[in-house]
Amino acid sequence: MKKNKPKVDEETAVDANQAHDNESVKSPPTLEEQLRASQAEVAEWKNKYAMVFADMDNLRKSQDKTFMEALRYRAEGFIDKLLPALDAFHIALKNPVDDPKLKNYLVGFDYIYKQIQQAVESEGLKPLKINIGDEFDVRTMNALEAEAAEGKPNKVLRILSQGYQLHDRIVKQALVVVSKAKEVKNDTPQSSHNGDRAA
Repeated sequence: MKKNKPKVDEETAVDANQAHDNESVKSPPTLEEQLRASQAEVAEWKNKYAMVFADMDNLRKSQDKTFMEALRYRAEGFIDKLLPALDAFHIALKNPVDDPKLKNYLVGFDYIYKQIQQAVESEGLKPLKINIGDEFDVRTMNALEAEAAEGKPNKVLRILSQGYQLHDRIVKQALVVVSKAKEVKNDTPQSSHNGDRAA
């Protein structure tokens, strides 16, 4: 008895042969393809490097700026504590004194006051330039009170305490008295108005 060989579908056999042929045809990439792939990879890494370099440069600049600001304003806390003493000196020295002994003391105090002023000025502290008659500026002034006066309102009438700035930062506002408009009194008698209402 002859054994029958199973019949293989001819189409399936052809497809298998073609697939086998395609695998054998698939050759390694050419040098040109490898070059293009390498160039693309190099470009990608260059991009990443440039982005990281820019980030690092920005971080360095930010840290430099922070350091320079800290260095520039390093004396702010100390100066802030020293300002009340400077104000006290300023007030004491501008009051007139008749006693000759006190005048001699004031000469010494004035000398000390000027030395302290020079020391803080070397750190960048400057008095604010405010004059009588200036327009009130909320940024540099603190109005302690308002007094009725002739002319426009919100003008500086008196400077009670000097203001200061450290480089470009206000560290103490000047205490001032500002003007306000005078109240207009109504001189018309109220009795006639009351009589009209009654009638």
